[in-house]
Amino acid sequence: MCRCTGYRPIADACKSFAADVDLEDLGLNSFWKKGDAHVDKLPPYKEGSIGAFPEFLKAEIIASLRVDKCMSATVMVGSESSWHRPRSVEEYYRLIASDSFDGSGTKVVAGNTSSGVYREAEVYDRYIDLRDIPELNSVSKDSEGVQIGAATSISRVIEILRREGDDCKDVIFGKIADHMEKVSSYYVRNTATLGGNLVMAQRDEFPSDIATILLAAGSSVCIQVSSGKLNVTLDEFLEMPPCDYKALLLSISLPRCTPENVSSSAGAVNMTGDKTESSLLFETYRAAPRPLGNAVAYLNCAFFAQISSDESSGSLILEKLHLAFGAFGTRHAIRARDVEKYLVGKPISASVLLEACNVLKKSIVPKEGTTHSAYRSSLAVAFLFTFLYPMTKRNVKPARSARLNGHAASDTNGNPNCPPSADIDLSLKETNGVKSGLHSNDHILESCKQIVEIGKDYLPVGIPAKKVGAELQASGEAVYVDDIPSPEGCLYGAFVYSTKPLAHVNSIELDPSLEQLKTVAVITVKDIPKGGVNFGANTIFGPEPLFGDPLTQCAGEPLGIVVAETRNFANIAAKRAVVTYSTETLDSPVLSIEEAVRRCSYFETPPFLLPQNIGDFSKGMEEADQKIYSAEVKLNSQYYFYMETQTALAIPDEDNCMVVYSSSQCPEAAQNNIATCLGLPCHSVRVITRRVGGGFGGKAVRSLP
Repeated sequence: MCRCTGYRPIADACKSFAADVDLEDLGLNSFWKKGDAHVDKLPPYKEGSIGAFPEFLKAEIIASLRVDKCMSATVMVGSESSWHRPRSVEEYYRLIASDSFDGSGTKVVAGNTSSGVYREAEVYDRYIDLRDIPELNSVSKDSEGVQIGAATSISRVIEILRREGDDCKDVIFGKIADHMEKVSSYYVRNTATLGGNLVMAQRDEFPSDIATILLAAGSSVCIQVSSGKLNVTLDEFLEMPPCDYKALLLSISLPRCTPENVSSSAGAVNMTGDKTESSLLFETYRAAPRPLGNAVAYLNCAFFAQISSDESSGSLILEKLHLAFGAFGTRHAIRARDVEKYLVGKPISASVLLEACNVLKKSIVPKEGTTHSAYRSSLAVAFLFTFLYPMTKRNVKPARSARLNGHAASDTNGNPNCPPSADIDLSLKETNGVKSGLHSNDHILESCKQIVEIGKDYLPVGIPAKKVGAELQASGEAVYVDDIPSPEGCLYGAFVYSTKPLAHVNSIELDPSLEQLKTVAVITVKDIPKGGVNFGANTIFGPEPLFGDPLTQCAGEPLGIVVAETRNFANIAAKRAVVTYSTETLDSPVLSIEEAVRRCSYFETPPFLLPQNIGDFSKGMEEADQKIYSAEVKLNSQYYFYMETQTALAIPDEDNCMVVYSSSQCPEAAQNNIATCLGLPCHSVRVITRRVGGGFGGKAVRSLP
């Protein structure tokens, strides 16, 4: 077990089974008034029963709330705030128009996952939950597209779009669903709503992936305001002033993009009268510190293009183009309309692509103070290049429709490789790992291939290698120090620990009633060989003694070692050893931080830990916005628990040498300590550490004695 596991929840769970548990520990007293709490109120444990939230706690919670049902709305009123759940849009507006309504202390929620992004600095008096409004949960579809209620969870939106994309062979629905699965984590998507994500992007400047990809798809939204419903495009919605509680986002409309939808616009006629054939392309990209999960992108983008083939000129022409970029240090996702205007209607060539990238550089400009601003701008150019470059070489075969697989171009450091092209039925050339460049002479690197051969000259460098001994550890055959067979005549030692801090140790005697335990001796500081030193460990605060002498420093300090013929005998004898102390002429021990401060009992701070003064500390504290007038922090001690205990096996060797098998994390320090204590040169002590059964730092200094 690691020391960062946290024992509090484990301890609390164990306490809940105790008959004499302190209710303060369980926190159950918060459900009862003072004086009413009693352990008899706790339900008995029933073996075999299904664990569920206790009914008696449900009753207590309900009793502490006032639940009103007025005009089909549910209102729960607690001691500090109220929770409202309107059942219709009309009811919502009646609620916010009431005389008791105060917009400043109200929060409108659905999934409320925004609290994980933006820390709430204020406590709200009133919450309005939108999840029970049918209009915000409805899903409808027609030949034009799909309309999804704003309170629909992102996970459900993914299911809807994937199903619609498969049924209708839509080009973009499946791609949008693929990209949405890269947003946040699974359990957040189950709660977060589509409308909530867009409102965060519009109102709070949240760098939303969903807003970007829906913008490229040509989506629109329906908003309810006091004057009535308003249908606007998504880019118009994002440009509006930040929404407040008076504007309610009702639904989001996604247009279909199928061969049937494009056939009406296809079949355009070129200059010579030859008919052209149209294809649809839709692609999304994102670059983030992590490919998936809770990582805000450095930049996200989505591109939609309708392409026609001009057979007479042999070129591909962009008939329609949407280029959406977001999260690069702007208030919200935007359409790069200057680039779209430049590209639409032109045959795609290397020179046109070069100029488009130059125009894009002027459009994607992060606001001042944005981190990695140059990197974000270069990402935008790289993604656009990846999307358009195959068209310059006519590597896109005209087709009625095509569905591409999405990309999340990033590594664990957030640095994207050149964004990969799609391996699809459009026959795009593979460009993985290619460093592409645009030059003024219209030359573009068409292809590049790098082959990394794994040679065996420097094994195991260069290839993934599993840990040596992994099979032994997994199978339980690994030998730890405690598993080493004891040599013939082996004796066992156990420490005798002090029970008093700051006291003279007069004597250590074995309990006379334990003579049958076959104890051999008690080793103390007097038995350290001539030339040796009472040295147990070396810390940043200086050396620590092996045995407390002449004074004990603290309770629990080693005073000596009982040696016996078996381990069990040694442990019993050490625990029952009789130690006599004297405390004459000694001050009382320092047992608390407060006492240490009062008596000026401090460790001397090592020079390398001393802080360096930078600036005027007093002036800085006086001018600080936040001041700490008084504070108290108490940290209790921590008990280390290892799968393998602290242990060592010492075997005398020839020529007054010593071989020690130790589970120490610092075998070089163990060698130095043993040699110093015994008065031997270091080369006469050999320390062998085969493996450490759980260390976490506690088997470094603390293992040396």
